[in-house]
Amino acid sequence: MPAWLPSIAYPPARDDGYWTPITSTLDWCEENYYATPYSAEIVNSLTNLLFIALAFRGLRNCYAHGHDRIFALTFVGYLVVGSGSFAFHSTLKYPMQLVDELSMIYTTCLMFWATFEHRRAAPVPLLLGVGTAALAVFITFYYHYLQDPSFHQNAYAILTAAVLLRSMYVMEVSIRPHYRKQHEAHVSKQESDGVSEREKQEEARKDKRDRDIVGKMWILVGTGLSVFLGGFVIWTLDNAYCSTLRKWRHEVGLPWGILLEGHGWWHLMTGVGAYFYIVWGIWLRHCLNGRQDEYELAWPSLLTSLPSVVKRKAAPPPPLPATTNGVNGHVKRMC
Repeated sequence: MPAWLPSIAYPPARDDGYWTPITSTLDWCEENYYATPYSAEIVNSLTNLLFIALAFRGLRNCYAHGHDRIFALTFVGYLVVGSGSFAFHSTLKYPMQLVDELSMIYTTCLMFWATFEHRRAAPVPLLLGVGTAALAVFITFYYHYLQDPSFHQNAYAILTAAVLLRSMYVMEVSIRPHYRKQHEAHVSKQESDGVSEREKQEEARKDKRDRDIVGKMWILVGTGLSVFLGGFVIWTLDNAYCSTLRKWRHEVGLPWGILLEGHGWWHLMTGVGAYFYIVWGIWLRHCLNGRQDEYELAWPSLLTSLPSVVKRKAAPPPPLPATTNGVNGHVKRMC
């Protein structure tokens, strides 16, 4: 450690913390109870505060801008994920582990249902809801029976991939003008021949608008997915090289060793990636409902701000036409 960079030595890990004994099937690379007897993994606990902050941000946005209730419910699930993970890493108790891991499954199941049921005729949404609930129950009991973390991780990955791929397909087919018009090929040639010039201009405006929207959506998806996968890579390295990372932490001391807590970075990066995905889902739903002119993505800076979907501000009314009154050439406004 450079002499000019101040640091303090790591306190020794303890096995007599407030929440002992450990009953979880997982114990991460962060050493236990070294900072306080009241939190088994202090960094892994505190990094979940980002989930909680973003959940409240998302809920406030849902209610302020009238987004579908399913997304408010999804943000509630996102809040439970962060709170459960905080409790799990603080205590390393098996019940809290279940809250952490199963809330991830349930929240993804909500997005799964919202993605696949949209615009389906009855009774498909109901049957899909029953099937999704049954899947969540099966995963719950089978995971509790196996107590194998790899089963949970695989189930979560499969559900997430299914939702992402389906959403990408729907985005392209239903919004991008080229594919949307192919999808709407049932419109007759006679109808298209009878379109006025003004209607053609409006159609061209909508096509340009939708191409811009799809382009922005891909940036949103790509950014969120990159951050999420980056967190996964760091988490994998944290698991594979735990002993080396612990050695490096002790060499650099506190607080700099905190930067080498890979599972904490996983929380921060997956929290941001999941938030991006929910925001994308909100915007996609409004576009599928034909409300592109009512909502827009507010994302002032790619690197220094987080996106949100907001109602467009009403455009100012056009100026009233001017006419002359025929006296001395003065101009009057029509009232």
